[in-house]
Amino acid sequence: MYQSMTVIGRLGRDPEMRYMPSGDPVTTFSVATDRQWNDKSGAKQKETTWFRISTFGKQAENCNEYLKKGGMVLVEGRLSIDAKTGGPRLYTSKDGAAAASFEIVANTVRFLSSKGEGEQRSESTVKQEEVPEADSVPF
Repeated sequence: MYQSMTVIGRLGRDPEMRYMPSGDPVTTFSVATDRQWNDKSGAKQKETTWFRISTFGKQAENCNEYLKKGGMVLVEGRLSIDAKTGGPRLYTSKDGAAAASFEIVANTVRFLSSKGEGEQRSESTVKQEEVPEADSVPF
């Protein structure tokens, strides 16, 4: 059996690196993907889906060093399920609404932004609704 998932999106915040008890590095970061369409009345609609990405070893070190908030990445990996639900991790957001966290364990991370581009984009061209406040991101 085989499972693979590919996501292309922008980082919602800078990566965070920590170390497992064995000393191996683990880096996590969030990626937002969005799709836009016009509804029947012609009004523009937008849907954003967030993914939590985990990387390990040398790839974790590289992601921590080179990725920045707003940078674009391509992630290939497997979907990690919640053992309790058999699906995404379910939680209640700060506003009381039901929400889910989709988590991917990365096999490959490709940096699609040049070094420094993510920082520039996040400061200059990302609209507030594209990257929510850190408190509203579930991870």
